[in-house]
Amino acid sequence: MEIIPAIIAKSFEELSRKIKLVEPYVNWVQLDIMDGQFAPEVSWNNPEELENINTRLNLEAHLMVEDVELEVERWLGSGVKRILVHYEAVFGNQELGTGNWEVISKKCKENNTELGLALNLETSIDVLTKFQVSSSRFQVIQLMSIAQIGYYGQPFDGRVIPKIKSLREKYPNVKIAVDGGVSLKNAGKLFQAGANILAVGSAIFEADNIGEAIKNFQIGFGSK
Repeated sequence: MEIIPAIIAKSFEELSRKIKLVEPYVNWVQLDIMDGQFAPEVSWNNPEELENINTRLNLEAHLMVEDVELEVERWLGSGVKRILVHYEAVFGNQELGTGNWEVISKKCKENNTELGLALNLETSIDVLTKFQVSSSRFQVIQLMSIAQIGYYGQPFDGRVIPKIKSLREKYPNVKIAVDGGVSLKNAGKLFQAGANILAVGSAIFEADNIGEAIKNFQIGFGSK
């Protein structure tokens, strides 16, 4: 089990501060990027500013955005090691022309950037039959475990548990991440269901002691 702090930032200064807060304890951090359309809130979204961050951490960009192809283009070459895009943004509204999946996949490969696919809570894992799901095609499948994405502190929804189990049974070699409402109270169930990665937001950043909060997750699951 790997713990990845999930950062929602309104400014580059906030992003930098939060990265430094978790840097001593983890190997990855997730940047939650929102455009105010696919997700209701607007976050910091200036990938060119990442050149000003000096960190040993691997960065992944979780793109909760409507114009996926355009945003992927902006983030490639920014220094992020992995980009997560939403199935619903690519395929859920084809008349808007929100994304060309093959173009996105090809560009990530050409830029040596890992690619992950995120599914909202209401989206069935059956949609994955459209793809050749493998660890070479997707480095991560991320299941959202809250009803409304884009906010810290949203209540965890247990409907994600059977989705994790089904996904693990169908695709035993794919990394499964869970994002939304993750806490020490539900982390054990997520691990037992088959999750490899927990993206944790408020349980880390709203804790009195961030280092201790991360270590509590790590001690429980032997993660780093």
